[in-house]
Amino acid sequence: MDKNKKKNALKKAAALSYDHQKDNAPRLAAAGKGITAEKIIEIAKKNQIPLYKDPALLDMLLELDISREIPPELYRIIAEVLVFVYQTDQLFTLSGQ
Repeated sequence: MDKNKKKNALKKAAALSYDHQKDNAPRLAAAGKGITAEKIIEIAKKNQIPLYKDPALLDMLLELDISREIPPELYRIIAEVLVFVYQTDQLFTLSGQ
């Protein structure tokens, strides 16, 4: 993909939330394309929430209803995302940020 096509590609983003005291699985907190995706990314960066890129997973998440728990068939890949977030969070803690 050349730079112009990549730059003009419609952005997509999704955000997950998880409250271990009340949720059985992570929930889709937000999802969207274009301006909505840009806002999700902006909020994540502002709050130092790590971004995880997986286009195939993102497409699957965009098919879900907001606030829905992720389906069991996505548990394994979401576990990988959570490990990434945990490791990234540990790096922030270790670096004092």
